[in-house]
Amino acid sequence: MTKDDHSLVRQVLAGDKDAYGVLVSRHGETMFRVAFRITESEPDAEEVVQETFLRAYRSLPAFDARSDFRTWIYRIAVNCALQLLNRRKAEAAVPIAEEYDEERPGLQLVHRGAGPDRLLLDKEIEHRRHAAMEKMTSDERLAFVLRHIEGRSTDEIAAALDITPNNAKQAVFRAVQKMRRSLAPLWVKS
Repeated sequence: MTKDDHSLVRQVLAGDKDAYGVLVSRHGETMFRVAFRITESEPDAEEVVQETFLRAYRSLPAFDARSDFRTWIYRIAVNCALQLLNRRKAEAAVPIAEEYDEERPGLQLVHRGAGPDRLLLDKEIEHRRHAAMEKMTSDERLAFVLRHIEGRSTDEIAAALDITPNNAKQAVFRAVQKMRRSLAPLWVKS
């Protein structure tokens, strides 16, 4: 943990609520990015960030000061995002994997100057990418997002998922295989 985070945590535990605001400001954007990449929705990501910092505040007395605050809160954000996705899936009448919503924010693949063929291909890629993500387990999806979108190391993925580095590598591998199978029909052979 950085000395700044460490001293801020001590200040919060001593009753200084403004110090927690500094921690929120310092780590809020990172938590939003990871939540958005998992939920693919700005409102859901905002909800996840609020829940993350609320849970962290309530759990701060149990926080092990030897740990890194950023890693600790990152894991809380991941858990909150996955819980939100599970709750949304349970509430949905139609499984998300069978439903494609063109208005759903996600990876923007379309170039403004693209022609109709490229626009159609980009839409198909986005649909297949989304379908592949839905077929992944929550650990595979998170491992994929952390590795290939966030650029995290295997050790960071293992810490976020609370698994061994070897299991983290396997989760990334399985996720990549599912993504490749989904996108394979679109590959142009030269």
